[in-house]
Amino acid sequence: MEKFLVPDRMFDTVFEITPDFLKAHGVFALLCDIDNTLSPYEDAVPDAAVCNWIAKMRESGVEIALISNNSEARVATYNKDLHLAAFADAHKPSVTVYRQASAALGVPLKKCAVLGDQLLTDALAAWRLKIPAFIVPPIKDKTTLFFRAKRAVEVPFIRAYKRQNQR
Repeated sequence: MEKFLVPDRMFDTVFEITPDFLKAHGVFALLCDIDNTLSPYEDAVPDAAVCNWIAKMRESGVEIALISNNSEARVATYNKDLHLAAFADAHKPSVTVYRQASAALGVPLKKCAVLGDQLLTDALAAWRLKIPAFIVPPIKDKTTLFFRAKRAVEVPFIRAYKRQNQR
């Protein structure tokens, strides 16, 4: 986390993130974005693969909270069968809700990580909290001018990550 907005780790999908990986990195709770991280915006509820991934995490002792800038209705619908700690209208990259989520899970922030698809919201919040940011590419990105501009701003930081992590 020495570099501003450079993710600690990038994955191709959330399914590459395992309980063993998290525990090896001292992470016992994931503070997860929903839209374009776990599911596309259009999916009202998580699919079976996401439900299974979350169940596997929880069975292994990894806590999960949902943190979204989306509406209360969206988050409640998505979380209906998951029964996770869930926070809507988070105003990311504000860190207030992340602190509330950590407290709700009973896991100190220093043992949490942020999982998301956006550097300017998810990774920035993690950087401000001095906790790891795990970033996945957006599942199905919006094509509005606003989102295209945000993604363009992220490009140099993603390049920096790739330079630092060439194998």
